[in-house]
Amino acid sequence: MNTSVRDRTHQDLSPCVDVLAQIHEHDGYPVNWPAEPDTWLTPPSLLDAWVAELHGHIAGHIVLSRSGPGDAAPALWSARTGASPDATAVINRLFVAPSARGHHLGAALMARATTEARSRGLHPVLDVAASDTAAAALYERLGWHHLGTVTQQWTPTQTVTVHCYAGP
Repeated sequence: MNTSVRDRTHQDLSPCVDVLAQIHEHDGYPVNWPAEPDTWLTPPSLLDAWVAELHGHIAGHIVLSRSGPGDAAPALWSARTGASPDATAVINRLFVAPSARGHHLGAALMARATTEARSRGLHPVLDVAASDTAAAALYERLGWHHLGTVTQQWTPTQTVTVHCYAGP
């Protein structure tokens, strides 16, 4: 299998947006298409980002960031453990091209981001829309713990149910 995970570079953003557009059309992720997808892939709280390649082409993506407004998992993890939400790192912007699924790229990206969070002394957490059942199934297969389910107001007219997970 010709797969790899590597640090994302600035030159990777355009191909990442192309893959993200495929996923949005195929799976509806992200729920709301961002006005500036390349900026969405680079949140202000970014710690690091990686891409997965299959046969030399970008086929997946993941981000590790600090907790930000609207991230429910750090607060739930904090309430459960008594540790500060600042002791967490949020895994987000995970996606794998529909044509590249079945090659364990999602698991490889999750492993890379989890390892990096731990190397920084941070506990990895994440939020996932309840409608994204395939992603939730992946996290559970990888041993992530369901912290709870919350409802979030994403736009003035849109309420979304979100599952929160903590890394093993």
